[in-house]
Amino acid sequence: MSLKSEIQGFDISKNSAVIIGCGGLGTNAAVHLAGAGIGRLLLVDYDTVEERNLNRQFFYTKEDTGKEKCKLLAERLKKYSPETEIEYRFKRYEKSLLNGFDIVILAVDNIETRKLVNADCREKKIPLVNGNINGFFGIAYMYLPDKTPDLEAAGCLNGTVKKSLSPSATAAIIGALEAQLATDYFLGRTESAGKLYVYDNNKIHALEIRSDKND
Repeated sequence: MSLKSEIQGFDISKNSAVIIGCGGLGTNAAVHLAGAGIGRLLLVDYDTVEERNLNRQFFYTKEDTGKEKCKLLAERLKKYSPETEIEYRFKRYEKSLLNGFDIVILAVDNIETRKLVNADCREKKIPLVNGNINGFFGIAYMYLPDKTPDLEAAGCLNGTVKKSLSPSATAAIIGALEAQLATDYFLGRTESAGKLYVYDNNKIHALEIRSDKND
């Protein structure tokens, strides 16, 4: 057992996750999963660092402007958590990226990508954790195929994130919550699945999502 496992009282070194999106949400989810000792991470993003987003993307600096976010995040996470196997793909999302992973963390501001990932996880029966932020408001939701309503039924596919409006704290809260939901799943704690966690002006509410749809 690793030192992290001894200190935390749990071991997720045999688990793996794909993180789609390496911005404010993705960087927070990645650092918390790596910090908890996850065995393998794949970071997927097709964007470069922009100075206007640095307020909530703390792994990057002004000197990183124009560089590939996923590559930078992978390099820095390897130093932070050398025992975690970390890969990155600087490319647009495609279904094959999900192969061989235990769970998907969705951290994007593009509604079309959300729809694609939702459909692919439903088809492949892969658990999916989604996070959305907008200003001081954010939501997080874990979808378990055949067990809970999907992202559409949970209302997670409505609208897009307004990048310039969300402060660092909102991204940190929702990104960390995504990491916690994934960790819950690794540890067999599925009671948090199917609940929409809503952060609004320093309050968090959990709403039970029910649907007549068959996932």
